[in-house]
Amino acid sequence: MKQVTASAPGKLIILGEHAVVYGKPAIALAIDRRIRCTLSEAQETTLNGRPFEPGKHPYLRSMMQHGSGPVRIFTESSIPPGSGLGSSAALSTSFLKALNTLNGIDKSGKELATDAFLTEYEVQGRASPLDTSASTHGHGISVNGPEDAGEHLWDIVMNDKTWSVRDLRVPNMTLVVGYTGLHAATGPLVEKVRRYKSKFKFADDIIDEIGETTVDGMKALKERDLVRLGDLMTNDHKLLSILGVSCKELNKLVNASLKHSYGAKLTGAGGGGSMIALTDEPEKVCESIALHGGTPFVVRTEEPGVRIE
Repeated sequence: MKQVTASAPGKLIILGEHAVVYGKPAIALAIDRRIRCTLSEAQETTLNGRPFEPGKHPYLRSMMQHGSGPVRIFTESSIPPGSGLGSSAALSTSFLKALNTLNGIDKSGKELATDAFLTEYEVQGRASPLDTSASTHGHGISVNGPEDAGEHLWDIVMNDKTWSVRDLRVPNMTLVVGYTGLHAATGPLVEKVRRYKSKFKFADDIIDEIGETTVDGMKALKERDLVRLGDLMTNDHKLLSILGVSCKELNKLVNASLKHSYGAKLTGAGGGGSMIALTDEPEKVCESIALHGGTPFVVRTEEPGVRIE
């Protein structure tokens, strides 16, 4: 019986979440936490040894409705769901890579990132290709950054928006993740920003400022100026808070981290999930996060993208 295993990394968004949905730039780094999907041919579809229930697994349902036959699915994840670390993108990317390989289809790069993005878009109602491009390519990427941001990888188009994805080289950095323990689904938060933007003109100005902050962050990364990058991260958190996607738990962990960090901010959709801190004192940051009710862990960057194992 043919069997295929693929894995894909989670990601951190350093700058630009939510604004990237509206075509603004963003920066994402793949991290050393991955989701693995093992698929094999079967008479009926099962998930981790149980009958597959499509209503409970919208991402898998979306990917399987496009002509997939029955498969036995096993998943393994080191990414907390709803943590803002790209668990749905890593699932979509690794599952599609395994399914394509099982069916003798060779897709990678732009094709795979686009297919995974379309799954995210269908399930969430509105999304950007940032997470799925980061899971596909690995390492670091910028979306809609200036031409000198890095080597061009691919463009992804949806309706009237185009996202240009570039390889982004970053200095060695230590990042501490603080997980609130609160599950935060991406779709409702993206919709919350859309409603906010439709009602209040100044929300457009906030989204524009997030975009400008992200471009400044790309320059800071290129110049290896971690002090400047940290300041920009903290300011980005304030802007996202104005958009209403932070919460008291995230704010508490961000504030607790700042004493021993260059900067800190929520990462991902917000509303719970995780924050990140850029620091040279990870032990002290981890201690502060734990004392304020979060679950801390240190992550490594420069993680490779999706792969067959």
